[in-house]
Amino acid sequence: MQESEATQSNRSSPLDFLPSELELDKERNRVNNAWFEVRNSGPLNGEVTIPGAKNSALALVAAGCLTDEMITIHDIPAIRDILLIKEIAEDIGLYMEEKEKNTYELTGRHITSGKLDIAKTSDFRASYYFVGALLAKVKTVQIGYPGGDDFGSRPIDQHVKALSALGATFDFKQKYYEVTCDKLTGADITFDVITSGATINAMLAAVKAEGRTVLHNAAKDPEVVDLANLLNLMGAKIKGAGTDKITIDGVASLHGGIEHTVIPDRLIAGAFLMAAGVTNGRITVKNVIPEHLASCTNKLIELGMTITEEDDSMTASGSALHGARIQTGMYPELATDLQQPLTTLLVLAAGSSSITDKVYPNRTGHVAELKKLGADINVVDHQIMINGVSKLMGATVKAHDVRAGTSLILAGLAADGITKITDIKHIQRGYEDIVGLFTQLGADITLHEPAHQTQH
Repeated sequence: MQESEATQSNRSSPLDFLPSELELDKERNRVNNAWFEVRNSGPLNGEVTIPGAKNSALALVAAGCLTDEMITIHDIPAIRDILLIKEIAEDIGLYMEEKEKNTYELTGRHITSGKLDIAKTSDFRASYYFVGALLAKVKTVQIGYPGGDDFGSRPIDQHVKALSALGATFDFKQKYYEVTCDKLTGADITFDVITSGATINAMLAAVKAEGRTVLHNAAKDPEVVDLANLLNLMGAKIKGAGTDKITIDGVASLHGGIEHTVIPDRLIAGAFLMAAGVTNGRITVKNVIPEHLASCTNKLIELGMTITEEDDSMTASGSALHGARIQTGMYPELATDLQQPLTTLLVLAAGSSSITDKVYPNRTGHVAELKKLGADINVVDHQIMINGVSKLMGATVKAHDVRAGTSLILAGLAADGITKITDIKHIQRGYEDIVGLFTQLGADITLHEPAHQTQH
């Protein structure tokens, strides 16, 4: 679906929508200094509809670069990362317009440059998807080093390996890196470790490479499958997504005129199921794919929770939970992104527990914060050791990343007194209206922002 001439002539330059530096400074101050106030809310009860998956939506938006026609994507969550990726998109000419709530139209027809804003692309990790999505079109991509959540080392060596095999050359500068490629050619690529990010980036590049690409030891995550489904709708030839071997036969071009809906966010769904256990409540999560949560729900049942499933919803309840040994891994194992909210659940479960995060063993920033609330918890040789406690006490704590923030919200809902959570910009990266979602279940959680100052 092409834009009409009238639409093109009336289409404002991306520069027309960029706020002034003063406005940006005010917005950064508002976001950086906001906090959540959480109080013990008793059992949470009710239903919550799960939004589209952040980790999938970011890859799907980047895929919009691959076609000169229009595509429509539904259920893109209204979160900070999406707002930032929209700014990055407009900077390079990717048309990305919200036509109705959570529904965007995209086309790469107007892309003029592969020079991505260094500061913006360094602000969140998934910006590297633009490399794979842009190479075939612009030949040279400049991008800041990946940022995002602050926990441990998350290298891009597997991205470099995959894209280099397809013909790309990397030049690493002090504050950014540059990727160039005259021609993308299919290749056999074996990942040294399972990585969803590199699997996705390789797929984005390989769909327009000449010949066949085979990805071995590929990630099986639902987000990988979601991207493959979108690309196949656009005319790509991808087989095997969801297994450890993905085969991609390159095509000359991809078309638009299609609509796609982002899969539900399994990580948010899992956290709300755990909230029922933390607060001794009963919560139904709607708009979910139960299969995506199998490793999570199996573990919750092991802890003593009750889980019932329908076609697209799940209900969780639980009390008198007991501890367990937990290990995270790559899908279909228990997701590393569920480790932190699960930690809170185990802090309040009877007996001893241990958590070993095989994906990000340094992802333990929430441990010190939970100790401030009265948790009996320590890190020993990268393993989280927990002795359950009967109650927590409110305190001021800091959200070091998205999932740590979830962990602290759950703890605050069960703690006596008031829990103040700072650095909530990280939480807002991954949740659309988290206050509203919890409030509708009966939670006492309030967003506080610095007062707007009148300019004189």
